[in-house]
Amino acid sequence: MSQLPRVGIIDYQMGNLRSVSKGVERAGGIPIVSESYAELRDVNHLILPGVGAFRDAIDQLRRRDWVGFITDWVAADRNFLGICLGLQLLLDMSFEGGEFQGLGIVKGKVVKFEFGDRSLKVPHMGWNQVDSRMGPNDPMLRGMGPKPYFYFVHSYHAVLENESQGWLTSQYGYEFCAAIRRGNLLATQFHPEKSQANGIGLLRNFLTLSTNQSQAYQATTNAG
Repeated sequence: MSQLPRVGIIDYQMGNLRSVSKGVERAGGIPIVSESYAELRDVNHLILPGVGAFRDAIDQLRRRDWVGFITDWVAADRNFLGICLGLQLLLDMSFEGGEFQGLGIVKGKVVKFEFGDRSLKVPHMGWNQVDSRMGPNDPMLRGMGPKPYFYFVHSYHAVLENESQGWLTSQYGYEFCAAIRRGNLLATQFHPEKSQANGIGLLRNFLTLSTNQSQAYQATTNAG
């Protein structure tokens, strides 16, 4: 019998930890929630959740000495998932309530939805469809059908310097980046843990992510 994957969930006082932990359990993983990176060195997968303001979140990561651990983990191409604010923190800069420097792991910036004269509500809240750069056979969306729905709650979104790292897109007034992928780094603007069957399916596919899958994806995006 194969061993269940151990999934580290970073507790930096800014995440929806209980929901993420339950989602990991339902997806077939063993969640390990910790405030100490020493306890997460040997997990198979790492999740950076996030709810709240960018400035507070990046301050907490720095104060709790998570920055080097996260940066080294991603640099080693180990399995990583950022969720919502956990995606935005990966970028160079956020303009939420000012200008704040992020982790700089993914080149780009975080900006507010701007619709001009259109009267769409902000935050973007509720169910919305996503579209994959890999098309209908994206292995990370296996079992969900074309353009599956996920649950979003956000006022800001990522604008990437390298558009090839934009894995999923969605539409709200205009097309925006709904998820990032670079090798074994994945990050979603939506909340898988709140997205019912599709969210659990995505978490399950993340837990089966292998280096071979990463290399196949990288080859596909480079060819594009």
